[in-house]
Amino acid sequence: MTLRRTKLESIFEAHLQTLALTSRPWTMAGYRSTTRLFLTHLHVAFPQVHQLSQLRRDPHLLSWFRSLSEQQPPLTNQTRICYLLRLRRLLDDLAANGHSIQPGLIRREDFPPPTRYLPRPLPLRDDQLLLQELRRSDDLAANALLLIRATGMRISECTQLTLDCLRQLGPHQWALHIPLGKLHTERLLPADDEIRQIVARILALRALTPPDQLAKSQDLLLPSHGGYRCGYRSLCGSLRLVLARIAQRAGCSTHVTPHRMRHNFATEMLRLGVSLPALMQLLGHKDIRMTLRYVQITQQDLQREFHQARQNAAHPHCLPTLPLPRLTQSIESGDLPGIRQALVVTRHLLEMYRRQLGDEKTKCKLERLDRRLLAVASELERIAIPVK
Repeated sequence: MTLRRTKLESIFEAHLQTLALTSRPWTMAGYRSTTRLFLTHLHVAFPQVHQLSQLRRDPHLLSWFRSLSEQQPPLTNQTRICYLLRLRRLLDDLAANGHSIQPGLIRREDFPPPTRYLPRPLPLRDDQLLLQELRRSDDLAANALLLIRATGMRISECTQLTLDCLRQLGPHQWALHIPLGKLHTERLLPADDEIRQIVARILALRALTPPDQLAKSQDLLLPSHGGYRCGYRSLCGSLRLVLARIAQRAGCSTHVTPHRMRHNFATEMLRLGVSLPALMQLLGHKDIRMTLRYVQITQQDLQREFHQARQNAAHPHCLPTLPLPRLTQSIESGDLPGIRQALVVTRHLLEMYRRQLGDEKTKCKLERLDRRLLAVASELERIAIPVK
């Protein structure tokens, strides 16, 4: 590798080290892979480029875009979009830090069209078979996967659950505390008896784990060899492998992943009557559009919702009638309280009569009359209060 190449690489590396101070490890892994891919292509195709000021959209960036689209096996559009977003972020940061970089190197038209994302829940039969096999296995990994299915949490969130994740909020009210996750948010998931039983079973199985496996994850619900920050990847990988084996043993007809169980949870909650805003909170989303990607609407769902709406339309809504105020004092008494009470009753009857009219002009006249009666009632109120 030439000295020029080393100089370009050092510029990016210095910025990546600064970026790592506020970014998560898996986020930095994406930035580093993008940097390595771009600089490798630049070194092979344009070895004469050794300064950021030499970068041009044509031919340097366009050549890299072309190489991404020609890779074998082909990259998905979403992967290419992520590469472009990361490199654009790095170039913008370097320009903001004083490096001479030509603007507009990556434009909106360079991004491939995003793949239309469709909900991917497991078929109902596969979901039932999988749940039966997970309960039959009844080991630590199987119960962790049952917890993911029962709560809809992400697999990375499940691996970060603490020993005291189950919280009692009040009488007969329990919640599962989900720590800071993918979108830098934490939340409390309502926990019913089934979820509490799964957590209790995990704790019981955890107590049987050898002490050497718990040394680096004493505060975590699921034992992790690498500890709180480093072991989540190996634990996530082992959970995925266990799920694949259990799905194969259960006879599932499609490929099963933990994230597909999250789709099943979202679809099930919607069919049970949970509103979309509430479902967004349960899934830990910040945008309702993301929540819509997780729910699957079938023809059976459409039929049920349509006929239910028709049944509701068969019972038209009627305006409630206002009850007539009770006379607390005789109107015939002739004193001020009796007169004021009579005005209250009169205004009430006028309002009931006005609501039944269809003529807007007459309704406006009655509104003006009501304001006059209100003014009279206010004057009587002042007369009733002696001036000191």
